[in-house]
Amino acid sequence: MALADIEPVSRESTAAIIARQLREAIMNGTFAPGTQLGETELAGRFQVSRGPLREAMQRLVSEGLLRSERHRGLFVIDLEPDDVHDIYSARFAIERAALIRVLRHGDREGLALRLLDAVEEMASATDGDEVSAADVRFHEELVAASGSKRLGRMARTLLIETRMCLSALHRTYATNEERVTEHKRIAEAIGAGDEELAVSLLEAHMEDAVQRLAPGTSLHA
Repeated sequence: MALADIEPVSRESTAAIIARQLREAIMNGTFAPGTQLGETELAGRFQVSRGPLREAMQRLVSEGLLRSERHRGLFVIDLEPDDVHDIYSARFAIERAALIRVLRHGDREGLALRLLDAVEEMASATDGDEVSAADVRFHEELVAASGSKRLGRMARTLLIETRMCLSALHRTYATNEERVTEHKRIAEAIGAGDEELAVSLLEAHMEDAVQRLAPGTSLHA
């Protein structure tokens, strides 16, 4: 194919726009795990025909965010204890590797400042969505600081399920203070260059989330 034969990329399709908005609604908990998605209601909400809506919903089925039940319809996936365990085990492996790489070869002080900035956002958040967004930013900063494209790519594949977990996790805290403190201590350990403490705190942070979301399940079970 010659360069002249390459055609301009078309605008985002209606189905793609709907899929993106549904994906965001699932991530932030607007559509909680187990929620049934009705075509009639959603077509009315999006003010579209059922054709692009069905195409969008099938995209999310292929992504694993929706499940189809025969004669019943489409439902947001449930995060079972095994799912929670898998998500946080994978996250810990990725973030531990990133943390060690930063502490041994990166700008740990610069990272600590960015992490503490995310902690401040978390502390001043006024609702669960803002808390979760700051939480995501904290962990994204940690992975990005490693400079590893592969760690970043692996972390991004877990983003939607991570956001789903964080939305559910927010409801398990009586106040925001404990969540803020956990993240602040990790940031301070990184700033101090204490690898053993930072890894230990990160592990305890992930273990606590697993226990909250799937009681009786352990990160290392």
